[in-house]
Formats: sequence, structure tokens, C-alpha cells
Amino acid sequence: MRKCGAAVLLCVWFSVCGVVPGRADAYHARPKLVVVLVIDQFRGDYLERYRDDFKTANGFNLFLKRGAYFTDCYYDYANTMTAPGHSTIGTGAYSDGHGIALNDWWDFKRSTTHTVTSVEDERYAIVGDPGSTEVGASPRNELASTLGDEVVLATQGRAKLFGISLKDRAAILTSGHASNGAFWLDHASGKFVTSTYWETQLPAWAQAFNASGRADEALREAGAKPGSFYEDVGKSPASVSYLLDFAKSLVVGEQMGRHDVTDVLTISISSTDILGHVVGPDAPEQRAMIDAVDVDLDGFFTWLDKHVDGGMANVWVSLTGDHGIAPVSAVAEKLGMPAASFDVKKLVGELNARLNERFSPGKKTDYMLKSELPYLTLDPRPFVKEKVSEADAEGAVAEMLPEALEATLPPVPEGVSQTRLPPRPTVRRSYTRVQMAAGQVPNTEEGRLVLHSYSANGGWYVMFAPGMYELGMVKGTNHFTPYSYDRHVPLGFYGSAFVPGTYYDRVAPVDIAATFASLLRVNQPSASVGHVLTQAIKPEAGAGAARVAPIARKKVGQ
Repeated sequence: MRKCGAAVLLCVWFSVCGVVPGRADAYHARPKLVVVLVIDQFRGDYLERYRDDFKTANGFNLFLKRGAYFTDCYYDYANTMTAPGHSTIGTGAYSDGHGIALNDWWDFKRSTTHTVTSVEDERYAIVGDPGSTEVGASPRNELASTLGDEVVLATQGRAKLFGISLKDRAAILTSGHASNGAFWLDHASGKFVTSTYWETQLPAWAQAFNASGRADEALREAGAKPGSFYEDVGKSPASVSYLLDFAKSLVVGEQMGRHDVTDVLTISISSTDILGHVVGPDAPEQRAMIDAVDVDLDGFFTWLDKHVDGGMANVWVSLTGDHGIAPVSAVAEKLGMPAASFDVKKLVGELNARLNERFSPGKKTDYMLKSELPYLTLDPRPFVKEKVSEADAEGAVAEMLPEALEATLPPVPEGVSQTRLPPRPTVRRSYTRVQMAAGQVPNTEEGRLVLHSYSANGGWYVMFAPGMYELGMVKGTNHFTPYSYDRHVPLGFYGSAFVPGTYYDRVAPVDIAATFASLLRVNQPSASVGHVLTQAIKPEAGAGAARVAPIARKKVGQ
């Protein structure tokens, strides 16, 4: 009788305190739901810089005050772009493991007229908007499994896995191959779409959302006109609540967090990136966007507490960013930094002229293709015609690059200047694809970052690093370098498995997949190189049966 009474009291204690009995694992739905949350272009210093702004209990403070928060999280690669970042978070690997090195690249086997995106897949069609002009998509280019994939495999398909974002690459690459669905925006209409890789029609709940008038409401909130929803609404806080409202519809429609195994949901908030490219990280508009994200996350997690079995005590969440961002050049230069801008189009033109001088005198052959920094892409066809090997072609571009960049700049003033001269762009380092493939890079920290950035995708190319705070654009700002401001992102965890506190260890986004996989007792993703963050995990006796700091609930009347 005494034992039964103790058992009853223990169960009551579990219920009241928000405790999950037994050790954590995906096979017994402990936890019920894992949320991998990514905020696009969210530099690691933002949470500290704007910490005093965060007044909500369940927004960023869910991680800062009641979660495990890591201050020093840096990507260990040099190609700090959106597609590689999301793939890295999902797979726990870098580009040399998952194959995604850029947002788009040249693949002559698929097209000789345009680049293909990281998720473009012409074998499939867009579903959800009959008027869409976009090409179908799939995770075909991602060469590694994701955390979600491994949970689905381990539970023999019983776990549900979904990915959502305003961007197709963010929704697809973070969630993976075995997802039940990935959803993103049609850029013009703002409707959520998917592709026939998953379904021939949207689920009923997604159709209902698209038909609800919510997109029109977001247009009004953003003060935007129909026709360019992604660009106009996307840079407004209205897009954050729009995305999270869709997430709510998904959770209810798919009964996420209500199954006998762990479900996985990946959410990527693109709004900070769409706005950030225009105004930069120091603008008041970006601060207002971050504050809006805080409020909307508070609303979402408070809502989730009521719509998952057991509430947030049965939910684990990770928070990170896919890359950082450089300050606008004019802002950094005003503060004394050697920030400069250069014209990529002029640089490519100068390289073409010099390559013609060397390999085809008197001709005007286009040896270079339109490409995305930090890569300069060569067209192999004219080089092959001139019987120039890839190694020699790339080596020539790397050799010419410093002087070619200098030739695009105004002349250096003569004499001694009485005022500070404007900074001049430089080529700090360059690496050919052939060198990267063979591992022939300097044995330095940057060399390691470059090797992690290698991918066979993209044909012939030269990767280069300009000087710090230098951008290949005149307006706005960008991210693509190996420097800390582009690699620094936040990392936070909330859930019953984690010891709340602030941690100063040097960690990386690849650790998310490794840590969750270990706790869920599933295989790490196929190419995972992350570390399990044991310093923030409760002991075995408590990992699955320990009290989690409860989510803050509003009092009646508030």
C-alpha cells in the first residue's frame, strides 16, 4: 500500500512539475517534439546587444534565462551563406560533408544557360499555387542525412518531420530527405507551397491557411501591395507572425507532438536576412525586427505549451542562425575600419581581359561565369577549347586576381595626404578548386575553414577572401567571408534535458544535430562532425526525468 501511494505521489509530482518520466529517447516520445529554430542572418552578438529589449518571458528569454545559452558559437567553414548554413545545421556537417557550398551554382549537366539553386529540381512541380512560375524543388543536392532523417529512420517512419520557412532552401535543407513535407513562400503571391517531391496537393490544413485571407492581412500589416510578397512583406515584422501562424496550422493539422514517438519540426525565420541585406546589422530597423521576433516567439511558444501533449515540458528547442553579417561599409569606415566595396562585375571583366591576353590574344572570349561570392566561377568550355587544364586555368585566375582587382579601382593619389584616404579593397587569400580538392591549402586555421567549404558542385572555381569588412557591392551589406562577424551565431537550448545557464565554451552549429541525436538515442546524421554538448546536459538520471524550468504562463486577465 505504501509503495502504491509513493508511486501515485511521484506521478502527481511529475504532472505538477512538468517532468518527463524515464530516460529521454525518440522511441518513447521523450520528448514529444523537437523544434530546430533558425533565424536567418542572426549574428551572435544580437542577443547580448539587445538583451535589455527582450521583455517577454518565452521569446529569447526562453534560452537566455531558462535555457542553456552558448555565447561563442562559430561556424567552422568559410562559405557563410544561407543554403550551406541551413544544411550544416540539419546535417551536423560542413560543405565537404553535405555538398552544399552556395545558394546556387553552375551545373552544365542540368543547364548551360543559368545557375541551378541548391534545392532546384526540374523533375518536380510546384504544388499549392497554380499561378506560380517557380521551378520544383527537392533535397537532391544534399549529400548527407539530417537529424530529422535519422529520427524518421530510427522510428521506422512513425515520427513526423516537417520544415517551414519563407525560403525554399531553408525549409528543405534543414529538415532533410525523409520529411513528410517542406513548405515555403511563392515569392509573388505569398502562398505557402511545396513540390511534388512530397505531395501532389497541399494538405487540407495548408490549403485552408492559404485560403484564409492571412496573406492579405500580412500585406496590410506591412503596407505592401500584391505581387512581390516575399520582398515587400518579407522585410517587415509582419512576415514573422505570418510564418509562425502557418507553423501553428501545421502543428494542429499534423498533430505534431501528439504521437508515441518524437516528432521534429524545423522553422527558419528569413525576415532578418531579407531586411538585413538592405539596412545592415546596426540599423534601428533591424533592431525593431529582432524585437518583433522576440514578441512573436513568445506568442508561439506560449501557444505551443497548450497544443503539445504535456506542454513545453515535453518540447526541446534549439536556437541558432545560419550565418552572421558584415556592417554596411560606410558605417564601418566611419568608425575607422578599413571597410571598402568593390564592383564584382568590373572585376570579372578585368579577369576576362587578362585571360584573353594570356590564352587567346586578340579575342574577347568570356572565360568567367556569373557567380556568387566567395567563389569566382570559370567556364571550362573556352579553356578546354584552348587546351588549358583546370589546374592551369584556376591558377591563372588566382594569380591575376590581386592586380585585376586593383585595376578596377581609382588611381592612388600622389604625394602625402593631409586627410585619411579611403580604404582600398584587397585580395587577402585565394584558393583554387583543384587545391581544395587535394587538401593543398596552408596548415592554418583559415586553411581548415577553407577545406570545410569544399564541394565538387560548381564546376571550376576560385574561392577568395577579401580584406576584413570588404564587400562586393555598393549598397547594403552581405555575408560570405571566413571572418568572425560572418561565422558568429547564437546557440541556445531549452528543454528537460538541459542544465540552464550561460556557457562560454567555443562551440559550433554542427553540435546541434550531434547533441539532439545523442539525447534521442538515434544515429547521428551520416556525415556529422559535431560534438555532443555534455556540459549542458543533465546527468543520465535526470536527462529524461528531470524538472525543466516551466514556461511562463500569463495570469488570467493579462
